[in-house]
Amino acid sequence: MPFPVLKNYLARLSHQTQAGTSVWLDGEGRALGRFFNCTMTSAFQPLRELESGKLVAFEGLARSVSKADEGLSLWRLLDHAASDDESVELDRLCRMLHAINFFRQAEAEQADLYLNVHDRLLSAVSSNHGHAFQRILDALGLPIERIVLQLPTVTPNQGWLLNYVADNYRRNGFRLAINVASVHEATGMLERLHPHAFKLDAGNLSDEQAVASFVTLCHAAKIRVVFKRLDTPAALAALQRVAAITGLPIVAQGYLLDKPLTALAQAKQDAAASAAA
Repeated sequence: MPFPVLKNYLARLSHQTQAGTSVWLDGEGRALGRFFNCTMTSAFQPLRELESGKLVAFEGLARSVSKADEGLSLWRLLDHAASDDESVELDRLCRMLHAINFFRQAEAEQADLYLNVHDRLLSAVSSNHGHAFQRILDALGLPIERIVLQLPTVTPNQGWLLNYVADNYRRNGFRLAINVASVHEATGMLERLHPHAFKLDAGNLSDEQAVASFVTLCHAAKIRVVFKRLDTPAALAALQRVAAITGLPIVAQGYLLDKPLTALAQAKQDAAASAAA
């Protein structure tokens, strides 16, 4: 493991029981955490180049390991959190678990880790967004430059809030990906926010020529476009047409390519198989 501080932290966790800490290790070495009566861990879904299968990054997703709530997502837990303070606590717990569970695996290598920011968190944190997580990463000796925080889609009247939050995260050393509902919305943010990446829904590409023009524009500006929710053959065909128009690699993520998995090794094996095909 190339992160000695994290290695020492995991060694200490391995001697602690579930009753003795809010974060502990299971028999497979995964970090688990508790939120109310739910036990949480991490799953990771790859972001890939479509044509080559090359792994670009992974998105960390919170999953329940409780028998009663198997597969419960972070968003559902946040939706049911009773207060803003509880939603902030859950968000920080999940980010910490994802960082631990990602970087403890040798297969993480140089891949980036994308982590969601729930829309409730934009207004729940009063100031200095990202400072608490930045301190956690520093304490664990983990590379903040490998983290990309995904900001949610916002309404037009929340533009000021997105600007404020994005500025705070940047000041704390994070790169940003922004979820957008359309190419038109993303174009309006491109110069103003200049994120590391935009994320568009692969199942909602009504104007493929406009999408292709946007991909070309972002490529010139060194901004990645990631097509999320690639779940159907029709969406794949649309992205292949966009790729043909632009002549550029298209990065996508979805169940048509990969299911979220705890271990990164399977995704690496799939990438190798795609490259050899």
